[in-house]
Amino acid sequence: MSAASVAGIPEARNPTDARRGRRQDRYTQQYTQLVRQVKQSGLLRRRYGYYWTKMSLTVLALAGTGVAMVLVGDSWFQLVLAGVLAVVLAQLAFLGHDAAHRQIFRSGRANEWAGLVQGTLLGGLSAGWWQNKHTRHHANPNKQGADPDIAAGIIAFTADARAQRGGLGRYLADRQGWFFFPLLLLEGINLHVGSVQRVVSRAPMKRRGWEIAFLTVRLAGYLAVLLLLMSPGVAAAFVGVQLGLYGLYLGAAFAPNHTGMPIVPANLSIDFLQRQVLMSRNVTGGRAIHFLLGGLNYQIEHHLFPSMPRPNLRLVQPLVRRACTDNDIAYTERNLGAAYAVVLRYLNDVGLAGRDPFSCPLAQQLRAPR
Repeated sequence: MSAASVAGIPEARNPTDARRGRRQDRYTQQYTQLVRQVKQSGLLRRRYGYYWTKMSLTVLALAGTGVAMVLVGDSWFQLVLAGVLAVVLAQLAFLGHDAAHRQIFRSGRANEWAGLVQGTLLGGLSAGWWQNKHTRHHANPNKQGADPDIAAGIIAFTADARAQRGGLGRYLADRQGWFFFPLLLLEGINLHVGSVQRVVSRAPMKRRGWEIAFLTVRLAGYLAVLLLLMSPGVAAAFVGVQLGLYGLYLGAAFAPNHTGMPIVPANLSIDFLQRQVLMSRNVTGGRAIHFLLGGLNYQIEHHLFPSMPRPNLRLVQPLVRRACTDNDIAYTERNLGAAYAVVLRYLNDVGLAGRDPFSCPLAQQLRAPR
């Protein structure tokens, strides 16, 4: 406590801190008003018809792919079906993502079981592992030290991650954009390994027994079916093609969401509205892109209203755009090709010559003396 406060004399406030606080309050009030409008519009209500249809058709597609595999038998034409299976399993992963966000059912328990059945038993990924990781991402998108999606790994998403590398590692990090899509061919293996590691770890997890049982049945059953239908060589090729295309598909769907958007310093606090909008990118392209990306093309709206059913995201977009325009918040939207171009350029440029080519403009604004 300062001498002035002890003496009863009011301490002078930093004018910059006061202005910053007023801006933060204004954005908070704007988001509260936006939430009120969304609730009144009914866009947060469940879309049971959409999801039951979507889930039924996806499971039917999975069953149809299985029947086709039986009919084709021990043939190299199975590799075509491996590509089809990769797409179907990716669609199941998108449904598991929606269940993790409680977009499908009103009941939390029902959403958890939907995620377990679709994402774990049928899809082969741990629902608990995914939800834990993805929740932390949503809380702090692109924030250093808080967002697991930009943590140090094979890809260096930040200048700090690049600086920790030396020699060949740094050389490759400076050119990682060229290797990005080939590396995604390994993402399917990475996702499955991460799932297994999580369920056998000591980290807290709901329904761990069910997760272990479902993963065991799914992974062991998958390999058993392949070996019953195909020779070992064809089965091995099938697994390689399916996992490779699966990882490429999911990685390519998630990459445009935040990569190349501003990186937030670990010590910077931002209000919810700006935190979610400024660090996210939408992808244009209509219904085809909406289907292929599992609704992730409306990334800004999804981050602002993570429990909103997938088909309602396009309906809430005009309200979000208006709120951003009224408050001078940049709303980023690109077509898929342009988004990938930014992603690859960012990955190649990150950390070069000690620069951070996509430093957060909001951080500069808040830190600049006024």
